[in-house]
Amino acid sequence: MQDRQRDSADLLQAQGLHSYYGDSHILHGVDFHVRRGESVSLLGRNGMGKSTTLRSMLGFVKPRRGRVTLYGREVTGHRPHTIIRQHLAYVPEGRGMFSNLSVREHLLMPARPGEDGRRRWDFDRVMATFPRLSERLSHMGSQLSGGEQQMLAIGRALMTNPTLLILDEATEGLAPLIREEIWRIIRLIKADGIATIIVDKNIDALLDLADRHVILVKGEVVFEGDSDSLRAEPEILARNIGV
Repeated sequence: MQDRQRDSADLLQAQGLHSYYGDSHILHGVDFHVRRGESVSLLGRNGMGKSTTLRSMLGFVKPRRGRVTLYGREVTGHRPHTIIRQHLAYVPEGRGMFSNLSVREHLLMPARPGEDGRRRWDFDRVMATFPRLSERLSHMGSQLSGGEQQMLAIGRALMTNPTLLILDEATEGLAPLIREEIWRIIRLIKADGIATIIVDKNIDALLDLADRHVILVKGEVVFEGDSDSLRAEPEILARNIGV
């Protein structure tokens, strides 16, 4: 009964995921979930399975064992576009810019209403949130700086009015001032009621922002808990993250 109740409360859930790249066994029975409006960080050193967990839930990697549910319905093995079109947005590591599309086209092409049929995030709101982009609307995505590309990738995701926004390496490689701006925007997104899954190396920012944290080591979950629980056990961070 308790498992069924959690299924209905969870927006996206993975149970017992075993995923491979060729013969390499990457995920070893990973459990993960995010509820509506919740912010969850996915932590771990490089190569521990964070991106593979995201890609397995989104259909880019097909798990050999385990299941994935979205809004309580099984989507294991479904094609990525059929999963993401159900009001999910994904900002991948590397940002996924199109060299033949302008900033304006990047934003307008994916625009659609949210789950409730409303467009809380439209072009004007994205421009107000990312004023730097308004000065570069005719630029190609590949002509932007790394920070501008990340702003565009997040703005593009918001134009889909997602129920869940997934950010893989949210501030990786960005200058300090740009990182601060990205964290400000992520807090704004959370305050707007959009659920988020965030992969990033800025532990302090994640402890302040996220409701819950999941740590992976060699494709297995070694910790799951809120910020207070994680702060109370600094040895977990020292041992598994190097902080």
